[in-house]
Amino acid sequence: MKFHPFVGASALALGACAYEPAPLPNVTAQHAVTNTAVSSPIKYQDPLAGYTYRGPTGPRDWRSVNQEQSEGN
Repeated sequence: MKFHPFVGASALALGACAYEPAPLPNVTAQHAVTNTAVSSPIKYQDPLAGYTYRGPTGPRDWRSVNQEQSEGN
């Protein structure tokens, strides 16, 4: 006889019997956030503030670029 399906089914059945649901969280403390007298007003912040356009530049001679980035300069 093949006992593998029986063993697998019994493990699933025992696991289902041992399941204990988690308690629900207490949401009464979160009601103060929706109260406008308690929460501070949110100020709009521009997501592009401080953006600097850095467009592509033309190709340069690699020797001069190396000289500009060397530690001696």
